[in-house]
Amino acid sequence: MKDTDKELLKELVRLDISQEDNETAKGVFTACPDVAETLANPLVTQDEKHGIIKRLFPQSMERFLMTVIKEGAIGRISEILEEYTDILIDRQGSIRAVVRYVTPLTDSQQADLKQFIMDKFVKEDVAIEYRYDPDILGGFILNAGDEEYDKSYRTALRAMKDTLQSKAAEVADEDGEYQESDIISVLKTEVRDFKLKSGATETGFITRLGDGIARVRGMNSVMYGELVEFETGVRGIVQSLEEKTVGVVLLGDDHGLTEGSSAVRTGKRAGIGVSDELLGRVVDALGAPIDGAGPIKADDYFPIEREAPGVIERKSVNVPLQTGILAIDSMFPIGRGQRELIIGDRQTGKTSIALDTIINQKSQDVICIYVAIGQKSSTVAQVVNTLKKYGAMDYSVVVCASASDPAPFQYIAPYSGTAIAEYFMSKGKDVLIVYDDLSKHAVAYRAMSLLLHRPPGREAYPGDVFYLHSRLLERSSRLDDEHGGGSLTALPIIETLAGDISAYIPTNVISITDGQIFLESELFNSGLRPAVNYGLSVSRVGGAAQTKAMKKAAGNLRIDLAQFKEMEIFTQFSSELDQSTTDLLNHGHMLTELLKQPLYNPLPHAEQVITLHAAQHGLFDGIPLKELREYRQELMSYINTYGQDIINEIDENKVMTDDLAERIERIITAFEE
Repeated sequence: MKDTDKELLKELVRLDISQEDNETAKGVFTACPDVAETLANPLVTQDEKHGIIKRLFPQSMERFLMTVIKEGAIGRISEILEEYTDILIDRQGSIRAVVRYVTPLTDSQQADLKQFIMDKFVKEDVAIEYRYDPDILGGFILNAGDEEYDKSYRTALRAMKDTLQSKAAEVADEDGEYQESDIISVLKTEVRDFKLKSGATETGFITRLGDGIARVRGMNSVMYGELVEFETGVRGIVQSLEEKTVGVVLLGDDHGLTEGSSAVRTGKRAGIGVSDELLGRVVDALGAPIDGAGPIKADDYFPIEREAPGVIERKSVNVPLQTGILAIDSMFPIGRGQRELIIGDRQTGKTSIALDTIINQKSQDVICIYVAIGQKSSTVAQVVNTLKKYGAMDYSVVVCASASDPAPFQYIAPYSGTAIAEYFMSKGKDVLIVYDDLSKHAVAYRAMSLLLHRPPGREAYPGDVFYLHSRLLERSSRLDDEHGGGSLTALPIIETLAGDISAYIPTNVISITDGQIFLESELFNSGLRPAVNYGLSVSRVGGAAQTKAMKKAAGNLRIDLAQFKEMEIFTQFSSELDQSTTDLLNHGHMLTELLKQPLYNPLPHAEQVITLHAAQHGLFDGIPLKELREYRQELMSYINTYGQDIINEIDENKVMTDDLAERIERIITAFEE
């Protein structure tokens, strides 16, 4: 705070402006930002400014506001008034107390309650507000200072339910069946012991509310990332810890909440209910179903923020996760437990690659999670329909935080998706998760952070935006057998502007991941689909995540394509070419045509190996490019009919032996004849 502001604050204290008048002035500046601009405008005369102040503000504030205008501090008036509110609250002789009840308290009960609060907080006086609240069913709830004393029937019944469930589990036999006598015994015990226990819970109250952000005073021991529950039942996550207040992002509608509404600590980190029933479902960022197919029973509770597995718990990535896309599986292989970034401009086929990969996991025993962040609801519906059409929803979960959802929902969606993935990984499963896309995730986090008054940095992103994605993607790993042996493979998607991969968010995510598949608009528009740029794309796991058969069949494919591209540029203006150059160009055109692949048509591993082996050994040379795709399809149909032993050997052994290579060449020759 500037020295001028400090002096003005002292002037407020000297004038002894009441809290009511201070709140009125704050309300005017909040509701009408133009008032501050008008009062700061040098073209408006002093008399006009005085007239505005006289009409809009309490009389006690007139002199002070004219002083603020004179000092040129009117642009900072909201911060000064807010600081004065803190001073008033700190120096209050009384404590703020709220009692929620169903049956009104008698005079003697009210007197006892008042005496209890004064003794507890060592205060000479206390002002108690009584509120009728039928939702608590009976009893009462007392909020005093930073604590809550809950003696309501609602809480007692919840506690009884939890106790009954835990005790019922204890008395169940091995088959999960209950003996009638045991259940009756548990019920009798609980009913006999049913009584209201006074438990103190740390609470706070809202001092400022707007744009899905609540500024809460109190709750001095609250944790970062903890769930907080407000009196209307809506929940929020603590995202900002300051000296006197905490910033809470609301996970729902703020209807019914006002300044002064109470908030209670839950003591739990934000999490999501998980179970096998999630498979085949579409849920929101909180795990609630949004597909109209009924409720989902949760078997466990996983926190959305979780520490990534340590180095000791992991093992090397060497099991391939087949995408079914020839260009990727041959040159930029993805392993189970890897993080491979898909990056490119709008409308270049990023989501299509992810969906092809999900569709290709059919019969591969891989659970797939698709997280839609900031997408249109119609786009997500198309994705779900595509997955259903190809039978992929049976082993998939779609987590949706659409563009119409608030920024907090878009912020937690990928973490919720990862919590679901970790649930399946903890059961020893291999899991694939797609984040579509993290660019919109970063934008949502930026919007949320600016509303929380975090200082903006480069491109207005907060300083911890790198940590935002690193703590998410670091959770992808392959665990060793001692820790379950599951794996979590991540395919984050980043959208670039005009192919600029050196922008802030793209460079952040590139540095976190184990490689990237770069899709280029020019290649897409020229008909090369998938539009993979073979020069800028890379997999840092590489051949370790390839089968020996694929590694041998792919050979020098990437080098051949690089030489072809270079030679194509040099010879585009040449009229006469020698035979070796012509052969190199023809081979390159053939490979490029072969790598084109239609949407939602992933190729089996054996078919990829046979295709690449034939291409690298010149078995497709001489076939016109226009006929190449049809020729390859007919060839594979022929091999599926007469060479099933070759396909079975590739799928089982995953090794390309000399004998197998010779048999592939023989059957292709037989097909040509």
